[in-house]
Amino acid sequence: MRIAFDCRYTRLDRHDGVSRYTAGLVTELGRLHPVTMLISDHRQLAMLPDLPWQLVSSPTSIREPFVALTVNGLRPDVVFSPMQTMGSWGRKYRLLLTVHDLIYYRNRTPPRDFTWPIRLLWRLYHLSWWPQRMLLNRADGVVTVSETTRALIAEHRLTDRPVTVIHNAADAVPGPPVDRSAPESARLVYMGSFMPYKNVDTLVRAVAGLPGHELHLMSRVSPAERARLSGLAPQATLVFHDGASDEEYFSVLRSATALVTASLDEGFGIPLVEAMSLGIPVVVSDIPIFREIGGDAALYFDPNSADALMDALAQLERPGEWAARSKESTRQAARFTWRESARKLLEVLEDTQPRTS
Repeated sequence: MRIAFDCRYTRLDRHDGVSRYTAGLVTELGRLHPVTMLISDHRQLAMLPDLPWQLVSSPTSIREPFVALTVNGLRPDVVFSPMQTMGSWGRKYRLLLTVHDLIYYRNRTPPRDFTWPIRLLWRLYHLSWWPQRMLLNRADGVVTVSETTRALIAEHRLTDRPVTVIHNAADAVPGPPVDRSAPESARLVYMGSFMPYKNVDTLVRAVAGLPGHELHLMSRVSPAERARLSGLAPQATLVFHDGASDEEYFSVLRSATALVTASLDEGFGIPLVEAMSLGIPVVVSDIPIFREIGGDAALYFDPNSADALMDALAQLERPGEWAARSKESTRQAARFTWRESARKLLEVLEDTQPRTS
């Protein structure tokens, strides 16, 4: 079986969610079966494993609807794409597409730094389900990263193709889990963007009511958003890392009381897996995807209530609670590995049958 893996969404400097999913899966899949990677920029190879590759047009190119005409030349039996937008006109191979989440259908507020025309188009695109249905029904099968998203795909009847969960995962975290019975510091860590649905405001308001606690915000942040959050609760101790390196991120995380997020919606939750694999408890929004990822290890709170977050964090101060959550966290994180996801993906690729209609 000839497998081609669409790696054109790989970032050039540092992985985002889709890029990390691509690199993690193709690395482990390449250890199980021969794979040819499809790239659109030679610089992507620095972020990918040493596997055979073929240069094709960019996924944002005007030629994307016809990219299959180029891919046909490789004579693949099946192509896997970590997105749902891969062009398929004229294809002669089986095709699996991926849906990561349906966040922007329920949280249509676009990023604050977009221009108003782009913000308008963003909202208009997410007003209807039919473009998504059209994309997915072009494939022979659909992959998604969680049971939560699979349930949503079924609820909205987005495809008549079989849908399989291939879990997301976290890259291997350096070093062993923490070996202590209490946190090293009163630091709280947030790793994620500052999109409106991420609901960082609740985190800021909560830490303002927790004397001695620091909220470490690890991702890149615009000056305007930094000023807005700082003004939201001036008494809160906020530490903006503005794009921490992996070494800095994991160093701060290892010393933390908990990883926290008040997100209103997610497709998965890689930071949860990263923290739990280190034995750092996670205190997160009570939403279905976090219940799926955090299991019995996590503490949950109403994301619209800073007081609820403060109460959840207070639970970690009970005798033995932090140590118990830490131990359970490492067990829970072990459920999500790239090797297991790649093994399941290979099974799906082998079983995928071309559509008959």
